[in-house]
Amino acid sequence: MSYEMNDLLELVVDQNASDLHCQVGQPPTLRISGSMVPIEGPNLNPDDTEKLVLSITPDNHVQNLKLNGGSDFGFAYMDRARFRVSILKAKGSYGLVLRQIPNRMFGLRDIGLPDRVKELLYRPRGLILVTGPTGSGKSTTLASMINYINEHRDGHIITIEDPIEYYHPHKQCIVTQREIGVDVPSFSEAIRRALRQDPDIILVGEMRDLETIEAAISAAETGHLVFGTLHTNSAAKTIDRIVDAFPANMKEMIRTQLASSIVAVISQVLCKKTGGGRIAGYEIMINTTSIASLIRENKTFRITSDIQTGANLGMITMDTHLMSLVNREMISPDEALEKAQDPLVMREKLTQLGFKLRAL
Repeated sequence: MSYEMNDLLELVVDQNASDLHCQVGQPPTLRISGSMVPIEGPNLNPDDTEKLVLSITPDNHVQNLKLNGGSDFGFAYMDRARFRVSILKAKGSYGLVLRQIPNRMFGLRDIGLPDRVKELLYRPRGLILVTGPTGSGKSTTLASMINYINEHRDGHIITIEDPIEYYHPHKQCIVTQREIGVDVPSFSEAIRRALRQDPDIILVGEMRDLETIEAAISAAETGHLVFGTLHTNSAAKTIDRIVDAFPANMKEMIRTQLASSIVAVISQVLCKKTGGGRIAGYEIMINTTSIASLIRENKTFRITSDIQTGANLGMITMDTHLMSLVNREMISPDEALEKAQDPLVMREKLTQLGFKLRAL
């Protein structure tokens, strides 16, 4: 039997899988609620994976695959779903991974963000960063924020993505969505051009190099609300990562710029929910005069204690949030321990509360 791409896509949508993996030597495999579930059927051979890849890949990406061993693009499956696709070569054969992008926008409450976050979305300028490991739901969080702004403010939103994931129709705002490699060559170039396109809000899909980080910070300083993502897992590490991207002679200047331009850092992880599905754990840092001076003085290691004492401002540490998810029986104690930023302290707290944990 040979697998048809349309049947596989139907399955992904029906099972509400987040990802589909097609690799030689195993049947097509779905990721459902964080677990890998192979579908019943024979293992894929090199001809199968090649046929599946070629059935959905535009010609220019096929060229990329042959020359560079891989390519990424987005595509829509009828009106049922959108996918972010990564095609690759492994051991000389083709393979692919599809990530399903939900069709509907989630409200901020639906994804577990506190109402205090809404206030940040009315800021006239500054930098809001959403951070976390790959697959932690950063794109969904950003799309929800952009959608909230689109429904409640007027203005011009420019998104710069690689590839475009969520489609935003014009609502209260005009929305311009630009794709790297299709509409514009690079993130840094797109931000520089964006500044001449009368934007109010700019979303930078990934701040992956010095030029992009620099362009995003200067856009935030010159009167725009800028959203960006980084693969860091706490507010303190996010600041460090940005500063570390700059040469030594610029670090002090960047700390000063960040101290005045950063509005908030939201770090997130996706946890397995008890009873199936997934839920995000958050750390939320909102910039205050105290945090700004810690950034300026290179004392980022003290940011976490400021977050702990800033609950009345809407701040929360990751481990406090994970603990509250355990207490509300939304995630297991073991899941909280696995995702905790300080596993030793988390283990101690959970044990004190009488929770049974997996042995080390």
